[in-house]
Amino acid sequence: MGQRKVNKVTLIVLDSVGIGELPDAGDYGDQGSNTLANVARAVQGLKLPNLGRLGLGNIHPIKGVPATAEPLGAYGKMAEKSKGKDTTTGHWELAGIILEKPFPTYPQGFPPEIITEYEKRIGRRVLGNVVASGTQIIEELGQEHMATGSPIVYTSADSVFQVAAHEEIIPLEELYRICEIAREMLDGEHRVGRVIARPFVGQPGSFKRTANRHDYAVPPPTPNILTLLQEAGIKTMGVGKIYDIFAGVGISETVKVKDNMDGVDQTIKFMKNSREGLIFANLVEYDSVYGHRNDPVGYARALEQFDQRLPQIMDAMLPDEVLILTADHGCDPTTDSTDHSREYVPLLVYGKPVKGGVNLGTRASFSDVAATLADFFGLPFKMGSSFAAQVLL
Repeated sequence: MGQRKVNKVTLIVLDSVGIGELPDAGDYGDQGSNTLANVARAVQGLKLPNLGRLGLGNIHPIKGVPATAEPLGAYGKMAEKSKGKDTTTGHWELAGIILEKPFPTYPQGFPPEIITEYEKRIGRRVLGNVVASGTQIIEELGQEHMATGSPIVYTSADSVFQVAAHEEIIPLEELYRICEIAREMLDGEHRVGRVIARPFVGQPGSFKRTANRHDYAVPPPTPNILTLLQEAGIKTMGVGKIYDIFAGVGISETVKVKDNMDGVDQTIKFMKNSREGLIFANLVEYDSVYGHRNDPVGYARALEQFDQRLPQIMDAMLPDEVLILTADHGCDPTTDSTDHSREYVPLLVYGKPVKGGVNLGTRASFSDVAATLADFFGLPFKMGSSFAAQVLL
């Protein structure tokens, strides 16, 4: 183990930061989507000097982020092999799980037979049953919910069944119970990726979601790179919603985050407190706060905030540590759709053990990350095509 060139990897997923439509984007209604390039164009150019130095502008033309002659990192982009374009599918593929069949989504809300059965099982009527932003739906229906005691059911572009309730109207224990009922119900053709409890507090006009959210995810198939690392005695640390996406499977330690910058703080904390292992972080706000709300200006600002923090992340790296930056899908805020977009994702690899300036090209699957992690840590793994030999000095 001491002979390995890589003893620690920090893998950061910039949630929804896609870099151009996939060849099958038309099948998903996503022609013309390019989250990074279109956001850059919308704001007359992005200021991402640190990502640029790693090689971001060498992957694809991005206004304000020119290609550099001597990138510090290896760079490329990855196609999604799995069917779908949701959070769970993208992250699972990064861990080496390919889905032949996508998780179901409900752009028109859930069918009557699901809602009727759910109401029967929980002994309450429900409100909503629409695709909605979580903050928007509680403003619209929160007052009625408080008057009736009916939970608010809604979904999104992801494969999710979300239940929102005021903590003083439906106590947390009861909210969690009715979400567990939904998780038990939603199987077979309606096996959604996640059931999510969405508690909130406050009064009409000033409702606020609380940190007591709880996700009930479908457990991922095993083995995957996370379970293999754990079995080999290598610590896996999740930052943000990683634990929820994998239903805790293969995650040794986890920390919740308030926002992207807190996510960076918690990632750096793990980096400084661990000698080896995998730190797997998700920074969700590009997707949840800006992508789904079609806010390219906010999206650009969030990217630039991360870029400003990148030197701190790089400074926290050990001599045998590798940093991988990528994404899980697109969510182009400049298109008419508020849905995720079927896109390539960027791939940037940096660290003292890594050769700068290596063009990793277009990878056939996100699972190449899992294969590379396996090589870094000296483990056998059958999914994906490793780029370890290309990047290691």
